Amino acid sequence: MANLRAIRTRIKSVENTQQITKSMKMVAAAKLRHTQTAFSALKEYAKRSDAMLRQVSGGSADWSHPLLTPHEKNERVCYVLIVGNRGLCGTYNSALLRYLQDLAPQDEREKSLVVCGRWGRDMLPGAGIPIRKTFEISDAPDGKEATELAAYLRELYLGGEADEIVLVYQQFKSVLQQIPCTKTLLPMNAEAAQEKREGEDRLWFYEPDRASLLNTLVDMAFNNTVHAVLLEARTGEHSARMSAMTAAADNTEELIGELTLQLNHARQAAITTEISEIAGGAEALKNK
Repeated sequence: MANLRAIRTRIKSVENTQQITKSMKMVAAAKLRHTQTAFSALKEYAKRSDAMLRQVSGGSADWSHPLLTPHEKNERVCYVLIVGNRGLCGTYNSALLRYLQDLAPQDEREKSLVVCGRWGRDMLPGAGIPIRKTFEISDAPDGKEATELAAYLRELYLGGEADEIVLVYQQFKSVLQQIPCTKTLLPMNAEAAQEKREGEDRLWFYEPDRASLLNTLVDMAFNNTVHAVLLEARTGEHSARMSAMTAAADNTEELIGELTLQLNHARQAAITTEISEIAGGAEALKNK
């Protein structure tokens, strides 16, 4: 009976775990739909704003922007690591940490780190790279969070505290695949902003003036890039957590089946033992 009670207790415990994993799967799926929709919409908006920047700049040689201008000395690099807010998402966070640990030693420049995500705040102080600041990014980053992070990174670059700023995050390929990657945020790609404008013979009018418009477009493109990467990283986190909880729920289902089979075997053995004892007792009474 003690064995039966222990098996029943374990089945109940696994069933409770299964309810938790299924609930987390549903929550992750809802968040994934939300962030994926926002990311897709922002990608199209960023694409059009970049096209407008290229069209208006038109290879102008008399215009420059501080975010497009590389520093003379490239001695300091700042990595912006975008990790999850919590665990239970498979290898999403640990893969990013290993990727950074493999990437950093290859760069001989002075390194610093900006961390985005609560998991990184708790796990990265021992990574060996000085942490400048930690940002708590929500599960569905909005424009305000992106603007705050972009403003901080802009000040780092313009103030000379970093000569290059590199984003390190998980690139979202599909629900089942995220790939650690890097993206140079600053200096921005000057070549993309200096492409030759289509229709050079057209007459263009600018309000208030061309320089002001170009400066606004560069700032817009910079903020859009930061926001898009935050959304892409969170989309990958939610998809990784949904996949992990799906696998966990499937495993609990399999474990419950195995425990139920053990319970049935133990119960049959107990019934057989009781029948044998009753038959033996009846035979003893008969012989007596």
